[in-house]
Amino acid sequence: MAAAVEGPELEAAAAAGDASEDADAGSRALPFLGGNWLSLDLYPGGCQRLLHLCVQQPLQLLQVEFLRLSTHEDPQLLEATLAQLPQSLSCLRSLVLKGGQRRDTLGACLRGALTTLPSSLSGLAHLAHLDLSFNSLETLPACVLRMRGLGALLLSHNCLSELPEALGALPALTFLAVTHNCLQTLPPALGALSTLQRLDLSQNLLDTLPPEIGGLGSLLELNLASNRLQSLPASLAGLRSLRLLVLHSNLLASVPASLARLPLLTRLDLRDNQLRDLPPELLDAPFVRLQGNPLGEASPDVPSSPVAALIPEMPRLFLTSDLDSFPVTPRGCSVTLACGVRLQFPAGATATPITIRYRLLLPEPGLVPLGPHDALLSHVLELQPHGVAFQQDVGLWLLFTPPRARRCREVVVRTRNDNSWGDLETYLEEEAPQRLWAHCQAPHFSWFLVVSRPVSNACLVPPEGTLLCSSGHPGVKVIFPPGATEEPRRVSMQVVRMAGRELQALLGEPEAAVSPLLCLSQSGPPSFLQPVTVQLPLPSGVTGEGWPCGFWTAPACTSPLPQSVQYWLWYTTKNCVGGLARKAWERLRLHRVNLIALQRRRDPEQVLLQCLPRNKVDATLRRLLERYRGPEPSDTVEMFEGEEFFAAFERGINVDADRPDCVEGRICFVFYSHLKNVKEVYVTTTLDREAQAVRGQVSFYRGAVPVQVPEEAEAARQRKGADALWMATLPIKLPRLRSSEEPRWGAGLSLAPLNLGDAETGFLTQSNLLSVAGRLGPDWPTVALHLGVSYRELQRIRHEFRDDLDGQIRHMLFSWAERQAGQPGAVGLLVQALEQSDRQDVAEEVRTVLELGCRKYQDRIQRTGLAPKDPALPGSSAPQPPEPAQA
Repeated sequence: MAAAVEGPELEAAAAAGDASEDADAGSRALPFLGGNWLSLDLYPGGCQRLLHLCVQQPLQLLQVEFLRLSTHEDPQLLEATLAQLPQSLSCLRSLVLKGGQRRDTLGACLRGALTTLPSSLSGLAHLAHLDLSFNSLETLPACVLRMRGLGALLLSHNCLSELPEALGALPALTFLAVTHNCLQTLPPALGALSTLQRLDLSQNLLDTLPPEIGGLGSLLELNLASNRLQSLPASLAGLRSLRLLVLHSNLLASVPASLARLPLLTRLDLRDNQLRDLPPELLDAPFVRLQGNPLGEASPDVPSSPVAALIPEMPRLFLTSDLDSFPVTPRGCSVTLACGVRLQFPAGATATPITIRYRLLLPEPGLVPLGPHDALLSHVLELQPHGVAFQQDVGLWLLFTPPRARRCREVVVRTRNDNSWGDLETYLEEEAPQRLWAHCQAPHFSWFLVVSRPVSNACLVPPEGTLLCSSGHPGVKVIFPPGATEEPRRVSMQVVRMAGRELQALLGEPEAAVSPLLCLSQSGPPSFLQPVTVQLPLPSGVTGEGWPCGFWTAPACTSPLPQSVQYWLWYTTKNCVGGLARKAWERLRLHRVNLIALQRRRDPEQVLLQCLPRNKVDATLRRLLERYRGPEPSDTVEMFEGEEFFAAFERGINVDADRPDCVEGRICFVFYSHLKNVKEVYVTTTLDREAQAVRGQVSFYRGAVPVQVPEEAEAARQRKGADALWMATLPIKLPRLRSSEEPRWGAGLSLAPLNLGDAETGFLTQSNLLSVAGRLGPDWPTVALHLGVSYRELQRIRHEFRDDLDGQIRHMLFSWAERQAGQPGAVGLLVQALEQSDRQDVAEEVRTVLELGCRKYQDRIQRTGLAPKDPALPGSSAPQPPEPAQA
């Protein structure tokens, strides 16, 4: 039993922590605090830091309820640290003392140095969760048996050969996990745990179960997989609350028929045992899994079952290099390809015979989407037919070459499913020092390859909040406060250590330093409800005035974390925010884009301009070409995130509107990859369109519109320069107009005087409405319905003007305007209807007309000397309503 360390020994341990820190070590430990969380399992010298905190006793330490501490420490220092917990962290509810943070050459987790616990830990009166996994415990510490409030006890990956009888005296225990140990027997007192709901004893050496296990009346899940069980006690029928029973990979020759009568059982896993026969109730049950059993084989004592005889022994196939296909039947088979790839089809994986074809492709990175820090380790295996789904998962073993760099990296099998790539849960098996297998379960057939990627850490973010830390990079963490999400969502993290010399070569700055690169991805809604805090360590050797304790914390934000969100922190001793950081950001956020210019089919004067990332062009064109037509997109050009550019209409075509984003006829843009970057404008020409069509063009240039816009000829000469701002030119054609004898828009119209609107929102004249009518085209029925026009009236207008689209539009709009005469808010209703009909372009023009009218009204008041704030002064006259603006 370990004794508490006090007095000089404690001071000496704390002094050892001071030696590794600078003068402000107390405040330097505080960044490991996240609310009531204290996470020290990923930091070197975690015990020293905690001892120093115990000596300083900051106020934050008294509020800690959750503590994580690594057991890869000096055993004596670890013992001294744990002895201080009851006095310094009296409110502790969860204690995680795990090993496993370090890995061997194959990536397997290493056990920690913990062999016992100090007796004083039984004084943690509020402790409800204790995790001692991945350690070197041979016996359960006595202090654990005195923790009467303990609800969850995790002892996996230790060296326990037995459990004490006193374990049954823990009255609040609901979860017990003792997987991957050396248990040979279980104590009968285990059945006294009346509150136990989940019991996991897989991966042990158990050959029998005590009958008392049937007394676990609250048990919901029981996992006994991968043991040596040859029989089961009949008392298992007493587990009336049991929902899940896992017994695969044992030596069972029979099971009690009473298991079929458990009322709540939804899954019984009996795979890979020695079962030759089963009770009929279990054979017919849909929740029973039986693959890998010798059902139907003759036995001296057990007669053959006609049902089991349908499942014969699995055949084995070895293909030579001249074969590229093989058959698979419902019996299943084990296949070894000539290239060394192995597949195992369990019995029942397919209901009908099927022929599988395979092809091995060279390891070409262009075949698959590799991340910037991924490495391809194998050939690409293609299995056909693509997309075929199996009733049982197919085992797949891929041979690969071990990567040179293994630090903070993991090996996974990547596959394609439903037009997207994803990584499968992968296990590594070593056949020789330079010959490794990646083993996974293939749920479908397509392409498979082995990839080395940065280690991924993930967590489920509950509404109560949580803390996500990197297992390979101390100091990188993300804090999710309570209330950040309403429903649990899964967040994953990858951290890549960046080489400073790469940044120095990129920027030509010998003093540049760089922090790790953090990549976050999530599932669920795009936004968080509360600010989420991201913390990154400053680059090595950088102290930085104003940076707390050597860490940089991203400003808390609730903005969405897209499927690939990257937080970068670049630092230089000369300038932290601007200069170097901005240059690095701009160079790393480069996109390949295409520019498009389309004209509306019913109204060629309406032009759509858009800048899109290359991978979005085809889908966008398919959606637009029903209403628009125009030339092919421009050649691919490179553009930075947030870069300014502008479109200039040339060769006799001009912009037909006074727009706030239009400077001297040039339309201004700012490119953002996550936005549409689209604008619709109306164009006109000073050339004679009655004689012939006007063939103009629109050109795109980098940067903001210059003060002196170059002439067209000068711009053309600059297109081929080394620093040319020109990006692309696309043709625009305005068709020939009808002759002057033919009726045109507004010709012969006799309209009654009409001012639509009021003094507060502004007025629209007949001319303004006529201009709006000329823009609507075939979208007018949608606008009419949003204006409140009944469907019956809409049909009447269509019938009355069935051969005249212009007449339909004018009649609808002006009849509606006459009914709205004198009604407040009529103009706002029109703008709202245009927006709801996806005609934002016309709505913006109406707003522009209103703004011009209001501006003229204000100018008129100033010229006449009227003061709006004193309209009742003697001798003053009431101001006239705003003057309608002419279109």
